[in-house]
Amino acid sequence: MKLILAVVQDKDSNRLVDALSKGDFKTTKLSSSGGFLKEGNTTLMIGCDDEYVDQALELIRDNCSHRDQMVAPISPMGGNADSYIPKPVKVEVGGATCFVLPVEGFFQF
Repeated sequence: MKLILAVVQDKDSNRLVDALSKGDFKTTKLSSSGGFLKEGNTTLMIGCDDEYVDQALELIRDNCSHRDQMVAPISPMGGNADSYIPKPVKVEVGGATCFVLPVEGFFQF
């Protein structure tokens, strides 16, 4: 048995949870926040048998899209903020970050 931890953007989470549910994957949804953009993310815990890991990862890949987003840079630390003119920067966001972990035991009480 494996545990998939998938960190996805909030914009993709509902579509992904629906797709996983239709594929008979049991999912636990946790709210989280990203370190770089400081935006809301969703962390999904998906438990599945070893032979279904590829199917779950395919559903994640198909439902979590990359997109470009404009981000205002943070003002420089220790610098003169009066002369700092922030110019938005385009960054690619979205997709998913997945960790597949072995599970030694599963208990449901």
